[in-house]
Amino acid sequence: MSLLFKSRQNSNDKQKKSVFSGGYFFIINIFRQGVYSLGEMWRTPLASMMTIAVLGLSLTLPATLYLVVKNVQQVSSGFEQASEISLFVKEDMSEQETQTLVKRLALYPEIQSVTFISRTEALDEFKEMSGFGQALEYLDSNPLPNVVLVTPTQRHSQPNAAKLLLKKLEGEREVDFGKLDIAWLERLNALLSLLKESVITIALLLLTSVTLIIGNTIRLSIMDKKEEIQVMKLVGATNTFIHAPFLWTGIWYGVIGGLFAFICVALMMWWLSAAVSSVAGIYQTSFTLIGLSLNEFGALVLLATSLGFIGSYLSVNRYISEIEPDKV
Repeated sequence: MSLLFKSRQNSNDKQKKSVFSGGYFFIINIFRQGVYSLGEMWRTPLASMMTIAVLGLSLTLPATLYLVVKNVQQVSSGFEQASEISLFVKEDMSEQETQTLVKRLALYPEIQSVTFISRTEALDEFKEMSGFGQALEYLDSNPLPNVVLVTPTQRHSQPNAAKLLLKKLEGEREVDFGKLDIAWLERLNALLSLLKESVITIALLLLTSVTLIIGNTIRLSIMDKKEEIQVMKLVGATNTFIHAPFLWTGIWYGVIGGLFAFICVALMMWWLSAAVSSVAGIYQTSFTLIGLSLNEFGALVLLATSLGFIGSYLSVNRYISEIEPDKV
């Protein structure tokens, strides 16, 4: 009995080892075919580079549009809380009454901060900013009113909430009228939304074209090796063995095309950075273009690889199945 159990145990161990070794050699064979497909691309460098360039340029445009949206959002992020309300105080109100108004407004739960600008400070600032300092010296009196600047909380900085707050503040007896310059912010948000939708639409079209380009390239490669595939099927090669090199070719096209697109985007951002800095200097501001981060770079390469795999997979399933040994 012990010999019987021992023989069964040995057979089980052999079966486990065979399964393990089979899986190991299967994985090794898959990677070997990946290296082989990369070598096939190397043997036709001109055709491979042209395909990679087309894929890279097709991916460069949506990546560039994405960076345009990203940088525009960076510029507009400082304006998201720009719903600042200017309250013009009545002329017959003294500065002490205005200070009382400021203290009362600071207690509003909808208000984050309150700043008082006296008419004297307003006139001095206008002289400095307008360039009419000498001409304003001839005025008999200061025509500017006292102004109270109110900054709403983040919750009440949205257009509708800010408008309701303005209406409420105009009810204060010391306030002559208020002004909320938020219409331009609504237009800016609408333009940003339109830009995002346009980028998504263009990106979908270009990504679809990338998939079709890879699929057509793999189709041509399959047709070129039609007789070789027929012989492989005739000698009993599995579908996995036949499909793998073509799938790897699509993956390599996607990986290298994604790297090519990243290099193009990086060069474009470097080329435009000097021009953007020059424009920002004219407006006495500083602005630095934001490129692709490490995560975005990984997402770009992963997306390109996925498109390469999908395009090659569609062609492999469509055309290799039609090639049969009896048609040799």
